[in-house]
Amino acid sequence: MKKIFLAILSVMLGTYTFSVKASMDDERPPLYDERSALFRSQGTDSESIVMLGNSLIQGGEWNTLLNNEHAVNQGIIGDTAFGILERLDAATDGKPAKIFLICGANDVSHDLSATEIAFRIMRVVNEIRKRTPETRVYVMSVLPINNSFGRYKRMIGKEQTIRDLNVLLEPMATAAGATWINIHPHFTDENGNLRENLTSDGLHLLPPGYEIWRNIILPYVSE
Repeated sequence: MKKIFLAILSVMLGTYTFSVKASMDDERPPLYDERSALFRSQGTDSESIVMLGNSLIQGGEWNTLLNNEHAVNQGIIGDTAFGILERLDAATDGKPAKIFLICGANDVSHDLSATEIAFRIMRVVNEIRKRTPETRVYVMSVLPINNSFGRYKRMIGKEQTIRDLNVLLEPMATAAGATWINIHPHFTDENGNLRENLTSDGLHLLPPGYEIWRNIILPYVSE
């Protein structure tokens, strides 16, 4: 069954074509070039644990959180799956031990469907697997949001898109040989939204949120 799923996924990814460069012209966030250049200059090696993603990754002091000098922060505020794919060489060229990937929230804000975002993310996952097959890849679910803060207008009404995206990503990531880590439920309140005590804007995390995240992934960092 897994082989059949992989074959179907491969065909679908092959026919699901898009211009990364063209999309990057529209989606490239501020300071993207600067931080991408920084990542390339810092590099990675076979012991590196790359935390790859958007502002949620950038906002974490991962060396301290994980108590691991090999943790590498490659997060960029506002980044999308297209952006991560474009700068992937900084993460993969050193053949790191592990890559922890989270992205999708900014893609959701661009009014894309859960299906389209899932395929974009899987394009990143499959490219990582192709470039550095020995690297262990961990795909983390997209975190919940809380629109009661009224901060991010483009995220209003997108709660279900995030839930649908996570449902799609789990079997796709697993079939591609990545490890799925469902962090989403650990951050939700009784209504399925991001808990108010973990955020100041409905999207980004306060220190207690990063502590929860750290506790979830530590066993995977250590394995």
